[in-house]
Amino acid sequence: MRRRLALLVAATTCLTVIAFLVPLALLVRTVAEDRATVRATADVQGLVPVVGTADPETVRLTVEQLIAESGRPVSIFLPDGSVLGAPAGRTPAVALAARGQSLTARTDDGREVVIAVQGRPGGTTVIRTVVDETELTSGVARSWLVLAALGVLLLLLGLLVADRLARSLVRPIVALSGVSHRLANAELTARATPAGPTELREVAGALNHLADRIQVLLREEREQVADLSHRLRTPLTALRLEAESLRDPDDVARITAGVDALERTVTGLIRQARWRAAPPTTATCDAATVVGERVAFWSVLAEDTGRTVTLDLAGGPLPVGVAADDLAAGVDALLANVFAHTPDGTGFQVRLAPQDGRVVLTVADEGPGIPPGLVRRGVSGNDSTGLGLDIARRAAQTSGGRLELGTGTTGGAVVRLHLGPPR
Repeated sequence: MRRRLALLVAATTCLTVIAFLVPLALLVRTVAEDRATVRATADVQGLVPVVGTADPETVRLTVEQLIAESGRPVSIFLPDGSVLGAPAGRTPAVALAARGQSLTARTDDGREVVIAVQGRPGGTTVIRTVVDETELTSGVARSWLVLAALGVLLLLLGLLVADRLARSLVRPIVALSGVSHRLANAELTARATPAGPTELREVAGALNHLADRIQVLLREEREQVADLSHRLRTPLTALRLEAESLRDPDDVARITAGVDALERTVTGLIRQARWRAAPPTTATCDAATVVGERVAFWSVLAEDTGRTVTLDLAGGPLPVGVAADDLAAGVDALLANVFAHTPDGTGFQVRLAPQDGRVVLTVADEGPGIPPGLVRRGVSGNDSTGLGLDIARRAAQTSGGRLELGTGTTGGAVVRLHLGPPR
């Protein structure tokens, strides 16, 4: 915008300067020519009394003195055809003046001034002088330079004023853009300060109203999610009581541990849903511990469904920049996909190892593979919510990593979570 305003002002100023200075420059040239012509005419007018009354010798001496003083050629054409002063031929202007008419004519060398003088016997005497181009344009170049400098000064002044005006317009727009980017980055406390013209103040007010409305809508949505999550506590409590009534102590311990893990997940979901605008604290965990616990949990179900589990776990600790609950949710999502999208008896492998400054979790199965586009949130190749891979992806991105999908040598799915180090 600043550039366009500057170009607009520059174009307008140039047109104005051209419309003003070009006629003025032509006028300066005309005035200079007229001034030189008038001066030359006044000089030869002083010869009229002498030419009309004095003898030829006196006239010759007077003309030579005028030539020496003015530097212009002056010729006296007597009625008998003789020429005194600077030698010159009879031009059409001289012939016309011999009939009694004084005039000024334009020639290739400049301007020709001829004056008819009556009073001498034998006819009309003509006084002729020539004003050359140098004298006609004397001072014109200097005046044109002054005008050109004035035009450049006006152009620079116009650009300076345009830049000041553009800054006053662009600064509030840049501020509004910065606030919108902050809002896009989930900084919902960002607000615009109304400044600039009335229209920009209205835009700033509308943006602030939009930010307030977004906060209200998010707060209501979070409360609804928190209420919905809290409703899960009742069936969890009933499930815990049912687990405690089992006879086998091992079954009681295993199911109770699962209920505890589910309850922690629900509690974390409630806290996250009620989380406000404050930035989350830096989280970290030992990936080896979390992955080992989750694989052990799912190994029981794998044994019941006839699946072979191969665990390749590097020696810990392996710190990563993601909370233990989030990483556990991502691992559970990947392992749950194996059970949900492969038939019973399909084996899978879990490998955790450091690589290039990161920790890479690989889950590979021997099933039919992952259909294209499954990583999109809400998209599923089976009758499920389609959120599993997205949960794992967000857990990796929290640590600065990424999710990769691939196909193994046997055609099965291979999912890799690249987990970044603690920040």
